[in-house]
Amino acid sequence: MNQPWTRFLPAFLREKIEGREYLQNVVSNTGWVFADNILRMGVGLFVGVWFARYLGPGQYGLFSYALAFVTLFSAFSSLGLDDIVVRNMVRVLKLGGSVVTLIAATASIMVLRPTDRLSHWLVGVIAAGSLFQSFNVIEFWFNSRVQAKYTVIARNAAFIICSALKIILIMAKASLIAFALVSSIEIVTVSAGLIIAYRSRGHRIRTWRVSKERARKLFKDCWPLACSTLIIMIYMRIDQVMLGEMIGSEEVGIYSVAVRLAELWTFIPMAIFWSVFPSIVEARAVSDELFYARLQKLYNLMVLVALAIAIPVTLLSSWLVKTLFGVAYSRAGHMLMVLIWANLFMYLEFARSSFLTAMNWTRIYLLTVFMGGILNIILNLFLIPRYGGMGAAVASLIGYWFAAHGSCFLFKPLLRTGIMMTKAIAYPRIW
Repeated sequence: MNQPWTRFLPAFLREKIEGREYLQNVVSNTGWVFADNILRMGVGLFVGVWFARYLGPGQYGLFSYALAFVTLFSAFSSLGLDDIVVRNMVRVLKLGGSVVTLIAATASIMVLRPTDRLSHWLVGVIAAGSLFQSFNVIEFWFNSRVQAKYTVIARNAAFIICSALKIILIMAKASLIAFALVSSIEIVTVSAGLIIAYRSRGHRIRTWRVSKERARKLFKDCWPLACSTLIIMIYMRIDQVMLGEMIGSEEVGIYSVAVRLAELWTFIPMAIFWSVFPSIVEARAVSDELFYARLQKLYNLMVLVALAIAIPVTLLSSWLVKTLFGVAYSRAGHMLMVLIWANLFMYLEFARSSFLTAMNWTRIYLLTVFMGGILNIILNLFLIPRYGGMGAAVASLIGYWFAAHGSCFLFKPLLRTGIMMTKAIAYPRIW
């Protein structure tokens, strides 16, 4: 039976998915995720530009530093369970990890900047929101059933409310602490929306039960993913923290603008991953031939999408930065030219993670991202003092390449997928 929205498709597409209920669910799910992120990209960019112009590079850099600092610890709030949840369709409350995030982030900033009270407050307020990220497990439950529309509605409602609050605060010339509070309020509002959506499907949180046996099995499965997630968070944000400590807040602000424009597009591989991952797992159960054929198509698709974004952004980077953020942030244009190409390897990493998770090779995944993270930190130590934000951008590009692609040639089980990724980069074709 076809879903109602299929009648709006062109005839040749409608014929392709007619009677294929699972494929229709995947297409619908992907559509909801894309609609969610396109709205966030548009509204978020508008509010973000206004916010950055209002604060200026120095204050915007300090706020970005606090966000990046909290993000370094936020992997503890998920404990690497995201992919495991989808694979096993379980419900686990991750409150313990969120408490670790709050304590670790606030304690670390006090040690690192003992006299900077403003940084203490910013990190503490932002980190407090992580306590409510435990309820994001509901989002993974919906993802496991390819029902993204419920989480999209919940997240968009919170996003629009908090975007309006940020605009009000900008017009009122509010302090940085007020904006940090809104960041936490958004997490609380999202959690409330997810709970409402979960209840609307006839489920109740109070029916959740703790199973020691299941908990042991989950932690046995997820500890490599937990460590991998932590490392990925580190090398996604360590550059901003290191810039703040080695150069200063203004350089962080300029670099953060480049990061923001480069990360506008990260929703695309995420949407593709969550929608395609179940079919990758299904293909492995059918045959190796089908499994690797689907993986090659996924690698090709990721490269094509990344190139379609990287080439025009590279050509327009300086103009984009000056037009949106102003002359004060103009140096971010050159940094964006480098960072946008890191997306190519980030996209391939998303695709490769579907392969490694399906094979349950989480320890190899941990090793590759660990090596990429270490390489990124070492390069930052050498390049940031000499080249500032541009050095951090180059370090990120090399780190992403090595973690996603270069490291494949160091491990025999990954050699085949490394060659497949090379083919995708050299000659990406879908059909």
